[in-house]
Amino acid sequence: MSSTIEGFGLGLRSEHYGDFRATRQRVDWLEVISENYLVDGGKPLHFLESIRQDYPMVMHGVSLSIGSSDALDTDYLRQLRRLADRIEPAWVSDHLCWTGTRSLNLHDLLPLPYNVATLQHLTPRIAQVQDVLGRALVIENVSSYVRYRADEMSEWEFIRELVSRTGCELLLDVNNVYVSSVNHGFDAQDFIDAMPASAVRQIHLAGHEDHGQYIIDTHDHPICEAVWDLYAYTVRRLGRLPTMIERDDNIPPLHELIDELDVARSVAQAALNERKRAA
Repeated sequence: MSSTIEGFGLGLRSEHYGDFRATRQRVDWLEVISENYLVDGGKPLHFLESIRQDYPMVMHGVSLSIGSSDALDTDYLRQLRRLADRIEPAWVSDHLCWTGTRSLNLHDLLPLPYNVATLQHLTPRIAQVQDVLGRALVIENVSSYVRYRADEMSEWEFIRELVSRTGCELLLDVNNVYVSSVNHGFDAQDFIDAMPASAVRQIHLAGHEDHGQYIIDTHDHPICEAVWDLYAYTVRRLGRLPTMIERDDNIPPLHELIDELDVARSVAQAALNERKRAA
């Protein structure tokens, strides 16, 4: 049985293995990068299984490439299933993107054209993934820096239709919504308003690099005020959802991330109080 995930979590990074093993931290759950643990043994898996005894977990992948024109990697899917059977995550997520073709991994999360042809391409692929995993796939919106001439709808309209067609669930990355809204000039609240609340399983928060006219999603800075404001709006709109902070570079001591997680708790509680008063 998978664990029930509630409250506020962090991404498990190797820099913090010792902290999590030494004492119980003020963290409700952990998200692990799936690819770091697709092995039969060794230190990463040893630490993962040890820490798993004390914290509920979810799995988050970066290599599914659900939007690629290549066939899905069935060996990779079977490895994901074995890891999921081993650590019993509450859910398994990856990104709404493509990462390469013909076995060339570009190591980036590249956006898709938002049109009917892409929906038709994705629908059987998501079904295949869900069939192998034996569970709904949780899909995350990515940050983007370009648009396609072939777009026929907005990103949020595309995501709503994808959920309707496939039964997949959503990992709503609030930072990514904000980054893309600045880069493309749309209203981030329109994106949040369009999300089907019943399908959203998790929220991501993160920092980015602001270059003025554009923003790069880097996960190497603290969360900025504009993203906190959008997170508050999201909670008022969608209610209480499991929320975590991603930090992948310039990783600070664990206590600094936990302090930032406490800010998320405070922002969420204030937004929930506003939501209750408005009801």
